[in-house]
Amino acid sequence: MFIDLLRTRRSIRQFQDKAVEQEKIDTLVEAALRAPSSRSLNPWEFIVVTESEKLVDLAKAKPHGGSFIKNAPLAIVVCADPSQCDVWIEDCSIASLILHLAATDLGLGSCWVQIRKRDHTPEMSAEEYIKKMLELPDNMVVEAVIAIGYGKEEKSAHPASSLPYKKIHEEKFG
Repeated sequence: MFIDLLRTRRSIRQFQDKAVEQEKIDTLVEAALRAPSSRSLNPWEFIVVTESEKLVDLAKAKPHGGSFIKNAPLAIVVCADPSQCDVWIEDCSIASLILHLAATDLGLGSCWVQIRKRDHTPEMSAEEYIKKMLELPDNMVVEAVIAIGYGKEEKSAHPASSLPYKKIHEEKFG
């Protein structure tokens, strides 16, 4: 059931030294391309990265919070052309979540690395770094990088008692 998938999905930052099979990569790509998009404008683009040298370079994009990418066998960079859609951020976020859920369903671990509005250095944004590294055209922006692989760590589901039910309101706020 879908709720079981949500219960078991956790952010995984430690990966086994094992490649993700092409069949699973193809399934992840298909899942991302099937992600809902406002007015079906599909402003997103995805860059699949499996080369170890590029993964090491991607990990340097956001030194605080993204260094674990270098140990993942796969990363998918989620980009968009903002001129195609005024809600490109939402569309990219939905596609990123679809990638996480598909990875979990395939027995893989994953973790989101926020790139938009994050720094590479005080002089350069993480987005600028990735755009240069992956030769993105000027009109493209980078929302996130999703690191994916076979988890080296296992995390149990968050217990239902830890869910913030106080944030649920009925009929009105409060």
